[in-house]
Amino acid sequence: MSSIADISAVDPVASRSARSSLLGMIREDIGCVRQRDPAARSQLETLLTYPGIHAVIWYRLANRLWKRGWCFPARLLSWLGRFLTNIDIHPGARIGRRFFIDHGACVVIGETAEIGDDVTLYHGVTLGGTSWHPGKRHPTLEDRVVVGAGAKILGPITVGAGVRVGANSVVIESTPPEVTVVGIPARVVRPQLGHRRVVGRIDLDHHLMPDPVGDALGVLLDRVEFLEARLTHMQKRLREAGLPTRGEEMASRRDYPPASPMESDHG
Repeated sequence: MSSIADISAVDPVASRSARSSLLGMIREDIGCVRQRDPAARSQLETLLTYPGIHAVIWYRLANRLWKRGWCFPARLLSWLGRFLTNIDIHPGARIGRRFFIDHGACVVIGETAEIGDDVTLYHGVTLGGTSWHPGKRHPTLEDRVVVGAGAKILGPITVGAGVRVGANSVVIESTPPEVTVVGIPARVVRPQLGHRRVVGRIDLDHHLMPDPVGDALGVLLDRVEFLEARLTHMQKRLREAGLPTRGEEMASRRDYPPASPMESDHG
């Protein structure tokens, strides 16, 4: 089995031929599933039972009509694909080779979205727009991007090549390549990731995300523990010097409250 790097290094003429061949692109879409989903057993099973593949096939057909200026038939075909697969891909979107939508429920891809080669989306992903004005409104995903379940990527931003987007993240700013982003809004939490490469497959360890909130709480707890130890040490030194600590002084004030004004007048 050839690796992704081997596939991308084919002859430019053959690449253009495969890109222009609708059947060739659909074959690549079907063939890449076994590289990214361990549950896929055969290409026939993939073709018949994977809604993500069905949605991509409907998109490929509708996109050809859209490019030829037949916008209404393209939108009608796109609607039919959405009705059958629960995946909404605008026929005007630009999607590269070997595109895979895993599980495939509730994915939305807008009209001006651009997706590179070897991109993987999980269920619930939205590539949405943030403007009412015509023109570029949706994000661009470069090659080898993996987007976790429920993530939202909004606006005319660019997600760099090889980026992994954590599940349920909201990406509203462009990202550099080869990083991991997570959170709302998404932030780079693991810069310049050297992804573990498996020959012929992509890195599916997108669940191995750091926990920035947990890390911050851990630092805070360490700081509190340090301050408590320092306070205990200072109180010990005050006792050794025969001086009352602040805690003892406050306790003595509570034991002997000051006299009221009436008591001081009649005392």
